Amino acid sequence: MASEKVVIINKNNFEEEVLKSDKAVLVDFWAPWCGPCRAVGPIVDELADEYEGRAKISKLNVDDEGELAAKFRVMSIPTIMIFKNGEVVEKVIGARSKSELISLLDKHID
Repeated sequence: MASEKVVIINKNNFEEEVLKSDKAVLVDFWAPWCGPCRAVGPIVDELADEYEGRAKISKLNVDDEGELAAKFRVMSIPTIMIFKNGEVVEKVIGARSKSELISLLDKHID
């Protein structure tokens, strides 16, 4: 089940939720038709619950937000980026295991 703690990102809230966040932000660039994205989705939901208060976990639908996807040169999905202080500090392309995502995220949590 999707976590209500996952922040849905769009062009209207991107700056506030991602660039101006005082915490590390994981952004899952995905689309509903993408099989590997659907595999990563539940992991992202679990991370949202587990990292509550320590990091922000979010999803961005590339079909709805093509402009943002293009801005960050998302060519393949799923692409997962971690932003800190408004900058991309990690970027991985393709489905990743929960342990891989945790190790990426933990490097950027104070």
